[in-house]
Amino acid sequence: MLLVLAPWTELWDRNVFAQMIPSLGDWMASGFVRGGVAGVGLVTTVAGIRDLGAALLGRRGDTEPGAPQPEP
Repeated sequence: MLLVLAPWTELWDRNVFAQMIPSLGDWMASGFVRGGVAGVGLVTTVAGIRDLGAALLGRRGDTEPGAPQPEP
């Protein structure tokens, strides 16, 4: 079973730390915090997919544009 702790899931509301520290729970219930966490997760996911695609296709991102490419 895959457990996902994302701001839009029920697990986010039943977080142990939020229940132990009420002020943390209030902070985590904020729409700004939920949106920020979701945004960071989205950016991280997109970057990971881009890196995975580059690794699978054998491309390297550290070469300069216009530089001669090594022969395979």
